[in-house]
Amino acid sequence: MSTPAISRYPVPELKDLPEDIRTRILGVQEKSGFVPNVFLALAHRPDEFRAFFAYHDAIMEKEGGLTKAEREMIVVATSNANQCQYCVVAHGAILRIRAKNPLVADQVAVNYRKADITPKQKAMLDFAMKVAFEAYAINDADFEQLRGQGFDDEDIWDIGAISAFFGLSNRMANMTNMRPNDEFYLLGRMPKK
Repeated sequence: MSTPAISRYPVPELKDLPEDIRTRILGVQEKSGFVPNVFLALAHRPDEFRAFFAYHDAIMEKEGGLTKAEREMIVVATSNANQCQYCVVAHGAILRIRAKNPLVADQVAVNYRKADITPKQKAMLDFAMKVAFEAYAINDADFEQLRGQGFDDEDIWDIGAISAFFGLSNRMANMTNMRPNDEFYLLGRMPKK
């Protein structure tokens, strides 16, 4: 049986990529031990690759009121609602690692309302889902509810930005038929030896 393609579109060889993109991909490979397929699939269009990862890094790697695990919770919950297999699997792995909890990603993906997370995190995910599916209906009461949970306006911006950005990511992953790496499935599930 042959390995399924990672994208409907051509995936460039590393040697053929612009140096900055090749360097970024090799750095990810060195850190994680493999190259996540999203990097290879999006390298099909170098300018869009750069813009995508610049915005990704700006919202996902920054310091702020949201923890890195909470940022991943937003990705996992909204990506499941968008039926994006790639992002649920890949970011589920990252969530398990960042939360140091092998159970949380599956719980958040299937039904975050029943997950073993805090009421504050559930409120965060309620808002993220509203951004994903009913952004037109967001009003001041939504902001007041989040402020009541201890989020400030910059945190609320981050929740919205992550939800909106991964709406784009989910749609691109689904459109290209991006396949999650097999390595993601076990990450964060078993203690390191």
